[in-house]
Amino acid sequence: MLRIFKYLRKKEWMYLAVAVLFIVVSVWLDLKLPGYMSRVTVLVQSEGSNMGEIVLNGAYMLLCAIGSMVSAMVVGYFAARVAAGLSMRLRSGLFDKTLSFSMAEVNKFSIASLITRTTNDINQVQILIAMGLLVLVRAPIMAVWAVVKISGKNWEWTAATGVAVLVLVVMLAVVTSITLPRFRKIQSLIDNLNRVTRENLTGIRVVRAYNAEGYQTAKFEKANEDLTGVGLTAFRTLAVMFPGMGFIMSGLSLSIYWIGAYVIQAARLEDRIFLFSDMVVFSSYAMQVIFAFMMLSMVFVMLPRAAVAARRILEVLDTGVSIEDGSETEGKPGAEGEIEFRNVSFKYPDAADYVLRDISFTARKGETVAFIGATGSGKTTLVNLIPRFYDATEGEVLVDGRNVKEYTLEALRRRIGYVSQRAVLFSGTVSSNVAYGRGGEGGTDSGEGAQDEAAAVRRAVEIAQSRDFVEKMEGQYEGAVAQGGTNLSGGQKQRLSIARAIYRKPEILIFDDSFSALDYRTDRALREALARETKGTTVLIVAQRIGTIRNADKIIVIDEGRIVGMGTHDELMASCPTYQEIAYSQLSKEELVHERQA
Repeated sequence: MLRIFKYLRKKEWMYLAVAVLFIVVSVWLDLKLPGYMSRVTVLVQSEGSNMGEIVLNGAYMLLCAIGSMVSAMVVGYFAARVAAGLSMRLRSGLFDKTLSFSMAEVNKFSIASLITRTTNDINQVQILIAMGLLVLVRAPIMAVWAVVKISGKNWEWTAATGVAVLVLVVMLAVVTSITLPRFRKIQSLIDNLNRVTRENLTGIRVVRAYNAEGYQTAKFEKANEDLTGVGLTAFRTLAVMFPGMGFIMSGLSLSIYWIGAYVIQAARLEDRIFLFSDMVVFSSYAMQVIFAFMMLSMVFVMLPRAAVAARRILEVLDTGVSIEDGSETEGKPGAEGEIEFRNVSFKYPDAADYVLRDISFTARKGETVAFIGATGSGKTTLVNLIPRFYDATEGEVLVDGRNVKEYTLEALRRRIGYVSQRAVLFSGTVSSNVAYGRGGEGGTDSGEGAQDEAAAVRRAVEIAQSRDFVEKMEGQYEGAVAQGGTNLSGGQKQRLSIARAIYRKPEILIFDDSFSALDYRTDRALREALARETKGTTVLIVAQRIGTIRNADKIIVIDEGRIVGMGTHDELMASCPTYQEIAYSQLSKEELVHERQA
């Protein structure tokens, strides 16, 4: 938990120092009150007392109370500033750290857990700092100071206070030992609940199509009941604490007055008024001690969850990144646009078997290289090694004649236009999604730069065969795109994703099964437009359809992670049984002959 404070800035440490100073002032003022109360008690019960002196002491009590309140408000202000600043920095740190993660780290934590850590966990830490700082510092100071004040008083009163404090400490220790492991479990159960909820929402169409609402409800109820059961145990234990503290406080107060009654009764008449005053003062200080522990108990309510949350936050921040940044920004002269795999093998972290085995090929500048094979053969994994979503386990992947590990990630990915298997769009407009490759909000600025950008967006949309539906949208190129592109069809999302890659004008274009949602006519028109517009660009295509890749300069056939064929369509039809099998499963021999003639 304490390690989280290393993210505080120097200015915030100064705020904390000022807050501690005002806490000390507040405690000092609170502990002055019983002294003035004692004087008022003596003056009221003494004959011939000056009313002005009574009023003056009452005024001092009022000033102490106001001063203590103002000091507490100042402490609250600085605590809130520190808590908000630290939370903002932790959220930014987690977000930036997540962006640096490879898919291996993302899969390690899971998306649901990373979201929980960025939101709920940080909120727990923020609440502890904002509300707990005052209590956590104030309570020990008050307890120690009050004990000093009552030391040397009647030993029976002191013994009663000591017993009350001992019982209180034992109760806090028991409660903490029960609740802490349960709060730790609660956070992981929240992750699980978020995962189930996310799965249900993202897969809602499949759920409804298969009438699986009952199954999903049962899954959710199981996760919900697990979280509720653990939460109930933890909070029921905490619920016992406050009545217990109230009982201890009442018992101590009763004990002090009960003992005081015997002490006063046994004293001389002239001493009774001073003993009564001492009893009132001692009772006030004893209540301050107990109240200090009650305040600490409030922290113990928040501390277990905050400690677990801080540990989970630091777990992400301390995680080493498997994809380390290189230092090179430029490739080797004369090798622009060239991709080479040298004896590349790959297996996922913690996996036993290799997904790719001994992959070697070269894609020259301006070539179109296609990959085909059965589902699960490793095609997507292969192209994911080029932008370093994963690093090769063995062998080398070279771009522009240089190992991809030598590049800075920014420089490497700047060379690549990537269209994922599953089309991804962001909330915004058509222009902002297409111009995303250059980090711009397309068409939002004024001037020539905006006009050029808008023209580039329109051109990319036209090449991607998206002009027809974009210009029918309300607002056209500034038409709204919902989060995830939910207001567009699968084919429309895919085409806009392709437009985004084209807009970037990269050296290398990677299409990971990016034409699957397109009809044959659109597919053909898109490939023809790409062939005209991407001359000099190295194009890698992962595909399932022969028609999409038959005109590629080189087709690589992958089966169970190995290359089993390489060549043109005609060469593979003559020499590669695996390719033939794929081709004949999609088209008849007559259709293939017709295609070759065409």
